[in-house]
Amino acid sequence: MKRRSFLVGASALTLGQLASGCNSRQQQSLNVRLLKDSIPAQLLGEFRKALTQPIALNFEPETQLVDVYKRLEIWKRQAKTKDTKPRLSIPFITPKTPAIANLVTLGDYWLDAAIEQELIQPLELSKLPQWQQLPPRWQLLVQRNRKGKLDKSGLIWGAPYRWGSTVIAYRRDKFKALGWTPTQWSDLWRPELRDRISLLDHPREVIGLTLKKLGFSYNTPNLSEVPNLEAELLALHQQAKFYSSKHYLEPLILGDTWLAVGWSTDILALRGRDRQVEAVLPQPGTALWADVWVQPTARTQQASTGETADSLSPTQQWVNFCWQQQSAIEISLLSDAASPLLFTLNPQEIPPEIRKNPLLLPDLSVLNDSEFLYPLPKEAVEQYEELWQAIRPIKVT
Repeated sequence: MKRRSFLVGASALTLGQLASGCNSRQQQSLNVRLLKDSIPAQLLGEFRKALTQPIALNFEPETQLVDVYKRLEIWKRQAKTKDTKPRLSIPFITPKTPAIANLVTLGDYWLDAAIEQELIQPLELSKLPQWQQLPPRWQLLVQRNRKGKLDKSGLIWGAPYRWGSTVIAYRRDKFKALGWTPTQWSDLWRPELRDRISLLDHPREVIGLTLKKLGFSYNTPNLSEVPNLEAELLALHQQAKFYSSKHYLEPLILGDTWLAVGWSTDILALRGRDRQVEAVLPQPGTALWADVWVQPTARTQQASTGETADSLSPTQQWVNFCWQQQSAIEISLLSDAASPLLFTLNPQEIPPEIRKNPLLLPDLSVLNDSEFLYPLPKEAVEQYEELWQAIRPIKVT
C-alpha cells in the first residue's frame, strides 16, 4: 500500500537531528525513522524537555511507508552480512555503516509481512500503563503470532500512535448542481457520476468498499461466496475515470473528477487549502489504517547502551510519551490523523477542532462498522488479485 501523509508541494516540517546531554559513551541514544509529517516537530522538543536523564536523540523522516519497509530489508541484509562475512576495518577508508534505528514507523498493513520475514521484533510494552488504556481493537491490531496473523494471546509487535480511514472526497461546486452529496458507498454507482470518480489503485480498498456496499466485510476470505460481486465491480469500473494510489487527488483539484476515494491524511491536508473540497466517512463503515512504532530485528546487533531491566528504555520512554494525553492531542491536531488515545479522554478534554471534525473523531456508529484490513490467507489474497486484474484493465497511472 502506497499511502502517503503528504501532498506534492505541501510544506514540510524540518525535523533534523536533536541531540541532548553529554557525549559520554555510556549515554543512552534513541534513533527513530518516522514517516514524514506523522509527528509534529514541536513534540520532539517537548519530549527532550521531559527526559529525566540525557538521551542522544536522532529523528529522521522518510517520505513513504514503502521506503521504511525497504530500509528494514536493507538493515536485515546488513546485519546478516556482518554476522557471516566479517571484514577488516581500515581506519579512514572503511565507510561507516549507518546506525540501525531503535524504532521506525510502519503501517499496520505491512505488519504481517514484516513479522513473517523477521524484519521486526516484539516490543515490551505491557508494563506501560497506557497500553492497558489503549482501546481493544488497537491492541488486537498489533498482537500477532510469529506468522504475522492476529492472535489475542500473541506478542506485541507495534505501538499504534495515530490512525485514519478511507473516505470520500468530493467537490462542492460540482455537487451543488446535482442537488445531493455523497454519504455512502452506494452513491459511487449513481449514473450522474459515470466517468467522474478517482479510485485508489489497490484491490483490498476497492474490492473492500464494494463488499461493504453489498453488506459484507472488508476481510471476506472467500469472494466466490459473494453474489454479484464481479458485476458490481465492473459497474464501478465504468464510473471510474482514474486509478492511482499516488495522484488520485490531482484530478479532483483540477475538476476532471468530481469525487475521489482516498486516505483521510491526504484529504485533510487538501481541505486546509481548497475550500471546494468536502469529505465524508461513508456508511456503512469504511477501511481503517494505523501508523505504528516497530523495532527492527537488526537492532539487536546495535543495542543502545545504558538500558536496564528496572527502568524504561529510550524506546519505551518515547512510546510512553506519544501515548500521554497532551501528546495524543497534539498528534491529532497537527498531523492530519488522530491518536487512538483520544477514545480514553472525556469529550470536554478534547479540543473542539478535533471533536467537531468527523474525519478525526467519527461518529461511533460509523466507526464501529469500520474495519482494519487484516491479513488474509494466501488463497484469499490470490482471489483478490485475480479479480482485480479482471476488472480494472486500463484506467491506471
